[in-house]
Amino acid sequence: MRAAVCREYGPPEAVTVEELDTPAPGPGAVRVRVRAAAVNFPDVLIVANTYQLSCPVPFVPGSEFAGVIEELGEGVEGRVWPGTSRPLAVGDRANGTVFVGAFGEQVVCAAASLRLIPDGVDDRSAAAFPVAHRTAYHVLRSMARVEPGERVVVLGAGGGVGLAAVQLATLLGAEVTAVASSDEKLQAAAANGATTLINHKGGNLRQALRAAHPKGVDVVVDPVGGDLSEAALRALRFDGRFVVVGFAAGAIPRIPLNLVLLKGVHVMGFQIRDFDAHRPADLARDQRELAELFASGRVRPHLGAVFGLDDAAGALRYVADGKAIGKIILDVAP
Repeated sequence: MRAAVCREYGPPEAVTVEELDTPAPGPGAVRVRVRAAAVNFPDVLIVANTYQLSCPVPFVPGSEFAGVIEELGEGVEGRVWPGTSRPLAVGDRANGTVFVGAFGEQVVCAAASLRLIPDGVDDRSAAAFPVAHRTAYHVLRSMARVEPGERVVVLGAGGGVGLAAVQLATLLGAEVTAVASSDEKLQAAAANGATTLINHKGGNLRQALRAAHPKGVDVVVDPVGGDLSEAALRALRFDGRFVVVGFAAGAIPRIPLNLVLLKGVHVMGFQIRDFDAHRPADLARDQRELAELFASGRVRPHLGAVFGLDDAAGALRYVADGKAIGKIILDVAP
């Protein structure tokens, strides 16, 4: 099979496309022929070995994919798709997540990590959906507990998680303020439901948020970090909620704790693996609700650009340079 391979840590250009042996699924796993994969910022960090978890080289990058099941490992036969009585079978269309391995024509993954692709959903949208929308929905629904009519600020609103948060917060009935680094990204946020748009490159974010929301906001979703975090925290009203999702800006902010004390706000962190382990009831509810939204067509990922497998390094570079709007796709087997 053909796959993008990282043989030594470094920039995106360290990734090359090679011929590899087709992997075989072990117990509890399946082999999927990948049709499309999504490129995420953590993929860039894993290739550079600057992510919080390290993967020994050589490895195939990529964490999100959609395709067709081609082989079931031992113990998988008879397992049913979540929310159905239908057993997993060769030929089923599925999307899923892995730590690495998605940027190849074949991927082996745990059967439990797969979801059946709803009828009518294309491969690209299916590949782009799991990570960003799942993250955003857990953050909004279970961490921030957003209610209709609340004011939600989304930092990095042009990115994959950011645009998903804009879209889902709007569906939850919130009034959404999108903060992004370009007018093009803000236009995408507006198309997904944001009603207040702030380009943080154009001036002082603290002042812009105060002008837009003089009485403060209820929730801040922060997948960016860096210099934007403190300004957004200052925009919260008393008893507001600030959810830390990541640090796409590359810098971990140092927040003055006196702001938390004086404003009476709640600061929370979200990591998907911790949420999965410690919040099983919320996890089950959120996954059920999100699956219904996806199957009904009420939510769809914004696809900002599409690359071929041969240009996997170019796709990673595009994301690394902050050019991505929404989700970036690799057509692995179009």
